[in-house]
Amino acid sequence: MSRTGQQQQPAHRRMWMLAPVVVFAALAALFMAGLQGGDPSKLPSALVGKSAPALALPPVEGLVSGGTQVPGLATADISNGKVTVLNVWASWCGPCRDEHPQLIELSGRSDINLFGLNYKDQQENAVRFLTSLGNPFTRVGADTTGRTAVDWGVYGVPETYVIDATGKITYKYTGPLTPKSLQEELLPAIARAQGG
Repeated sequence: MSRTGQQQQPAHRRMWMLAPVVVFAALAALFMAGLQGGDPSKLPSALVGKSAPALALPPVEGLVSGGTQVPGLATADISNGKVTVLNVWASWCGPCRDEHPQLIELSGRSDINLFGLNYKDQQENAVRFLTSLGNPFTRVGADTTGRTAVDWGVYGVPETYVIDATGKITYKYTGPLTPKSLQEELLPAIARAQGG
């Protein structure tokens, strides 16, 4: 074997040894870009433009407003001739706590229904959460098994849906509402659902 053949072989081996490292680095860069580049509030929903899935949720036991039990949620509640905003939340969800001031602000509107869907929560924790932060909802359904959330296509909490007066989902916001997203996204979606 010639001397040049012996020198080329180690270089060839080094290249093969570096190939897995290069491939791993490229994949890591691709995954990192995907994680940082997406806006979770832009996740598509197959339900937008369709009738809202059925609701038959019991109330969160012990959640009281004005001395009476806050009622649960049923399909008839969201197709009563008024635009409904349905917020999916849980006491164990940190971002739900962060968005709560926006829901309190929204609760001052008399032209919409503001309902809550409590997702896979212990009822005493849900009551404690809303008692300490304030209850913006006029109805709260307890989805203790998560089955209703699956029917609604919930990716994770919090999520907020706008449902028009006929019971059709017109908008979905994934992630915690911020003052900016409330003003620039949710309120315009409510206005569109009202025909404005």
